[in-house]
Amino acid sequence: MRSFWGLLRAYWVSEKWREAWALTAAVALLSAAASKSGVWLAQASGAFISTIASFPDLGASGIADVLTAAGVLVGLAVLKFAVFIGFRHYFSTTLHRRWRQWLDGRFNAALLSDRRPYYHLLVMGAADEGAEVPDNIDQRIQESIKAMTGNALGMAMGLISVVTSVYFVGEMLISTSVSVHGLEFLGSYASAALVFALAVTYVPVSTAIALRIGKAIQALNMAMLRYEGSYRAELATLVRRVLPIAAARGEKVQAAIHRRQYQSIDRTWGLQNKVSALFLSFNGSYTYITQRVVAYLPNMPAYMQGSISFKTYVTGSELVSELISDCSWVIQVMPDIANLRANVYRVVELADAIERVQDAQAFYRESGISEFRYEAQPAERGLSVQGLELMFAGKEAQPFLRVARLNVKPGQWVFVRGPSGSGKSCLIKALNGLWPYGRGRVVMPEGVKSLYACQDTRLPQASLKQLISMPEDEHEHRDLEVAAIMSAVGLGDFIPSMGNPSYRGRRWDDVLSGGQKQKVVLARILLHTPDVLFLDEATAALDPEARSEFHRLVKQYCPKATVLSVMHEQTPPTDSLGRPFYHAILNIENGRAGLEPVVVPAPPPIRDTRGGLRSMLSAMRHLS
Repeated sequence: MRSFWGLLRAYWVSEKWREAWALTAAVALLSAAASKSGVWLAQASGAFISTIASFPDLGASGIADVLTAAGVLVGLAVLKFAVFIGFRHYFSTTLHRRWRQWLDGRFNAALLSDRRPYYHLLVMGAADEGAEVPDNIDQRIQESIKAMTGNALGMAMGLISVVTSVYFVGEMLISTSVSVHGLEFLGSYASAALVFALAVTYVPVSTAIALRIGKAIQALNMAMLRYEGSYRAELATLVRRVLPIAAARGEKVQAAIHRRQYQSIDRTWGLQNKVSALFLSFNGSYTYITQRVVAYLPNMPAYMQGSISFKTYVTGSELVSELISDCSWVIQVMPDIANLRANVYRVVELADAIERVQDAQAFYRESGISEFRYEAQPAERGLSVQGLELMFAGKEAQPFLRVARLNVKPGQWVFVRGPSGSGKSCLIKALNGLWPYGRGRVVMPEGVKSLYACQDTRLPQASLKQLISMPEDEHEHRDLEVAAIMSAVGLGDFIPSMGNPSYRGRRWDDVLSGGQKQKVVLARILLHTPDVLFLDEATAALDPEARSEFHRLVKQYCPKATVLSVMHEQTPPTDSLGRPFYHAILNIENGRAGLEPVVVPAPPPIRDTRGGLRSMLSAMRHLS
């Protein structure tokens, strides 16, 4: 699906090919039937107009003949539009729905695969100006695929109608063709030859003009899709940062951003209006002149010579009008062609980017240095890092963090400490394969279960039980098991509603506070009991007491887990008795990281109170 035609035919060669071709066949047959009924309508229309024209000569039977001709015309119109076109619409819209559903499923499966291309494209790749990544991925999946499939089907139906109509109309014109004075060498095919000669010369010239206009329409459509997507993305981002903007009174700044982005839309829209007006003027004039003048020219010599009757002349002119209209199909659908190509190219760009990012390091090497090696070793040897260097984008970028060697034993808790901006979170991302630029060797314990809990706790639209059960399905865990953990972490009040995707009509992301969201993460840890746990500011929204309880519960439920934790504090947390949870500190200073043990504070000295007791007893005896 990384090419124009490959994308358009993918559904028809997929596992759904039977469904696709069955619906396609139904649409094609009904389109052909509609085209054939168009020929019948042209004949019935000619007969109806001829009957009206000869009404004075029909005498008493005139009214009956007119009504009969009108009835035949109405019946054929109902057959064409109510039966053939009506059923074709149903089958074509069903095909549109199934095709879009299949494409949507394929792109979502590709984006949300184990290699996490969505992350690299949406979070990291989009932040690097040097990386060639598609913009507004949400718009491409939602709007571009829908518009592409709809336009493609509409044009395919139009093309089928054109081919079948040209065949049936041409067959009728040839069967009713007569000789024309001056063209005796063509025999009885003379009038039909005049029709085809007109179509061959008249239509291509007009089509060439329409193609010139269509190129401009396509370029403007692509620009409009890009600007509309960026503006919508900015509005969506506003929803997620309403509080910071309100707190900083940043409404004027945000409004200026919106105005600047909308100016691009307005400017492109204005150009679109000019080009659309030009096309509308051309197409309207072309269509009217074709129907009212050009269609009556080819058969006029035969009619003027008396070779055909008025009825035949009118019927032939109706057929000529339909033939030229069918051959001019490209002109009529030029805006749709431009829109189709614009949307197809946006979807193809996305498919190409998803394919390229399957090898994330090769993808990042396009804009920087990415030479990480991720390996595995026996679980008893723990986690190891060798020669790790983290960088930003750029071929000449220098490391901002170096870890020469790090060995974390199974069950060891390591507290990552360093000033803000030193690269603590970047290190955790790199260990999980989520940092793009740098080099080094990361060796994870083989066959163990790991979990990465980050500071960003925005929650997807799902039930609370599902949010706790991620990445597994909520039905894989018993309600009683999840409820017990919710009670342990302090979310017991929500147990009756944990199976609902919302709470009192509001999403869980809007209901839960920052601290409660981090308790959801804690519940997830306790439910899955990982062997290796990465905590990236996972307790930032909790108060000191809740932070200590967080660590206590992890220690209780995951007693053998290896933990690497990043926190704001410079001192590792301790339990209620002052005992540290962590065994070692990975200290980051001046761009380098080194491991050092946690110093366990000595217990306070026990004071000898025996002398004081003897003095108090002596004083009591003295008083007595």
